[in-house]
Amino acid sequence: VAAGFGVYLAAATAGITAVFAVVPGLYLAVKLAGAAYLGWLAWQAVRPGGVSVFTPTALSADPTRRLFTMGLVTNLLNPKIAIMYMALIPQFVTPEHGKVWLQSLCLGAVQIAVALTVNALIVLGAGGLATLVTGRPLWLRVQRYLTGTMLGAIAVLLATDRTRPTPA
Repeated sequence: VAAGFGVYLAAATAGITAVFAVVPGLYLAVKLAGAAYLGWLAWQAVRPGGVSVFTPTALSADPTRRLFTMGLVTNLLNPKIAIMYMALIPQFVTPEHGKVWLQSLCLGAVQIAVALTVNALIVLGAGGLATLVTGRPLWLRVQRYLTGTMLGAIAVLLATDRTRPTPA
């Protein structure tokens, strides 16, 4: 996930993410790909025979490369990160204080560090919650359908969102 942030931060610093504002079709394509991925995750949760995130099953460890790829692709399919960097970071850059690109990278690094901290806390909280609900089949079923419904709703909202990036 942090690598995806890094890609978008580098692209924003270089001005490449402005392409989303100039070529709305590219923004739409990335947005719809992200919505399709969320829709697929939702279907995996609610389909007949679907699996709960908290289902207690013995799993083999996924290779580090696969986990890295999943996090990277998930983040790269979220063009709103690029738009956030493009719209937010320049507001806090002061050309009189030195190199603009270096200030942009530093501010983005702070955002990435905060995001990693928040994500780590979410992982720890989810691990504790999984332990709590693992032995309760009703909670597992409720969690499965709630997660699937929420992911599906987010996919629909993302796909139908009419917000478009505007050139800076």
